[in-house]
Amino acid sequence: MKVRRNTLLLIAALVWSAAGFNILRIGLLACPPYRTIVNYLLSAVVFTVFQIFIFGRLVNKHTARISAYEEELHLFLKFFDVKSFIIMAVMMTGGIWLRSSGVAPDRFIAFFYTGLGASPLLAGLLFACSFAKAALAAKGKA
Repeated sequence: MKVRRNTLLLIAALVWSAAGFNILRIGLLACPPYRTIVNYLLSAVVFTVFQIFIFGRLVNKHTARISAYEEELHLFLKFFDVKSFIIMAVMMTGGIWLRSSGVAPDRFIAFFYTGLGASPLLAGLLFACSFAKAALAAKGKA
């Protein structure tokens, strides 16, 4: 199925928002017994690291790539490149294994998933902003 170039930004927004929301939800559900300043700070550190080194870069890279497409219609899966699909698959597999194996204690799940989940959720919101800007620019040209 082919979609308009700017729709790829919307698809990325929906995918990352849903992923981030689900990870954040898991972290928040584990949080009640571990509500301490230290855990809040650890969540903030996890968020910052993932935002700066992974998701912030990912949003900028894919927004620029999608915006540079000359053709208007593209396969809906082109909202990511192969590397990003691999990153998502590794993160999902690792997260499922981490929780199901019992290797990580609930305290770790609480602060790590809360910080981690907030980062792809923000990435989704940033993709949504890019989509809105592109839609407004296209409307202004029409």
